[in-house]
Amino acid sequence: MIFYDFEVFKYDWMVCIVDTNTRKAQSFINDNECFKSFYEKNKYEIWVGFNSRHYDQFILRAVILDLDLKELNDFIIKKRISGWKFSQLFYKVQLFNYDAKLSRDKSLKQLEAFMGHDIQETSVPFDIERKLTPQELKDVEKYCLHDIYETIEVFMKESTEFNSHLALIQEFNLPIRNISKTQAQLAAIILDAKKQQDLEDDYDIILPTTLDIKKYSYVIDYFKSYNKDIRKNLKTDIADVKHVFAEGGVHGAKKNYVHTCQSDELIIMADVDQLYPTMMIEYDLLSRGVSRPEKFEKILETSLKLKAEGRKKEREPYKRICNITYGAEGDKFNPMFDARNRLLVCVYGQLFMLDLIEKLEAITSFELIQSNTDGVLIKIKEKDFDVLDDIVFEWENRTGLHMSFDFYQKVIQKDVNNYLIIDEEGNYKSTGAYVKQLSDLDYDLAVVNKAVVNYFVHNIPVEKTIMRCDNLIEFQKVVKLTSKFEYATYNRKKQTEKVFRVFASTNENDGELRKVKKTDDKLSSQKIANTPVQCFIDNSDITNKKIPDKLNRKWYINIARKRINDFLGGEKKHV
Repeated sequence: MIFYDFEVFKYDWMVCIVDTNTRKAQSFINDNECFKSFYEKNKYEIWVGFNSRHYDQFILRAVILDLDLKELNDFIIKKRISGWKFSQLFYKVQLFNYDAKLSRDKSLKQLEAFMGHDIQETSVPFDIERKLTPQELKDVEKYCLHDIYETIEVFMKESTEFNSHLALIQEFNLPIRNISKTQAQLAAIILDAKKQQDLEDDYDIILPTTLDIKKYSYVIDYFKSYNKDIRKNLKTDIADVKHVFAEGGVHGAKKNYVHTCQSDELIIMADVDQLYPTMMIEYDLLSRGVSRPEKFEKILETSLKLKAEGRKKEREPYKRICNITYGAEGDKFNPMFDARNRLLVCVYGQLFMLDLIEKLEAITSFELIQSNTDGVLIKIKEKDFDVLDDIVFEWENRTGLHMSFDFYQKVIQKDVNNYLIIDEEGNYKSTGAYVKQLSDLDYDLAVVNKAVVNYFVHNIPVEKTIMRCDNLIEFQKVVKLTSKFEYATYNRKKQTEKVFRVFASTNENDGELRKVKKTDDKLSSQKIANTPVQCFIDNSDITNKKIPDKLNRKWYINIARKRINDFLGGEKKHV
């Protein structure tokens, strides 16, 4: 496996390579012929880069073809045009490219920052109008190799994604060249999808005959009249909970809801197993571009069978195909694109869930806490469980769907997008920015997250969590300057970097981090959101750093308190 990264200037170019077979790093600087020789020896390897699908693979192809690299660089970056449109000759260069960038909105520097690594950038500007000096080339090489090793670390932390990608190729006997495809593209190949002509029926709403809705029939009427000209969301109360029905799904939740089960109560999360794939088969809503729908049916059947057997690893490629297919139906560039069927899958899911809620309202103790397109969170008396089970059983038989139950002891819910549910053993599931599960590649204000979770799950005071922590990385706030802004300023000094690791400070000499925007040749600035008024910046490696005396712990305590109060509701201070 070859990890690679290109840097292109007006009169210079460079590629840094790390070969995982030899564990050696090397660089090629302005040397087409030597790089071509290396490429020829390694063109059957898998080449891995960060954002290489959109940039580096095209620079590599251009080096092999002796094309103008700076012209191509500007074509991709400044004009924002796909590299494939630069030259038809690119298709002739063999390259098994895998892109380690899995999140569109996260740059490599942001991921490095989350990991606590050095995120200081090269001092050599990419728009320099002359050849680089030997020292500048050395600086860029150091920066480039740093990014390569960081890409390797990101790749290793996300290795499950690569293994799943490879499993799809191996399980369905695809050529290794398909490693360059996205998983949605792989799904189209596996299902033998062919691009359909414009069907002009995007909003033809056909309702399932198995639907049984009476009380909330006006929601059916809403979807019957849904079209490209009338696409307003429907806001309504369902089971005493405010809901929003829309093209992309339904959601409803009691705001600021906190409840612990009494001895005679049950809190149940009822989810439909593989909702979208099942409806695609059950109601013939698989993309009409798929020439062999029976193949998808077999894949779904295998996925559910392996799940029941607990064979997680073997199930992964089948599960991926099932989950990817719905999204692919909404991608105009995918052969599985089918706007009508994608809409109907989502509409059916919403209506079937509404159908179930309507039936559950017959239970006297029924309380709806939250609902979405594929599940509900409810509370009932334990004595009513058999009635609930019978209602769900009838609904399953009628709709062809299957529901699973999980039981919880406590719910803390800010809204539909932010909640904690805790079971009897103290295990919890969480959703939302305030309480999300942290990872090495998403580690922002971690001490605040932990303080909020500890408060709700373990009844630990916020101050205790924050005051006991002395690792600097736990307090980092990572911010990135977007392309809408010219540059950032800190203490009124212009900054060359785009990503910053920010900390609250008690030092009065530490100022704000601001972003500068240019409008009609006029510059204006504003404080970067969610950063302290007094802050310090540390973009060096902080993985083993302890907090300095000037760290303002009180700022983090106040943020945690605010978040807890957001869950509990109102202006009244609860903590």
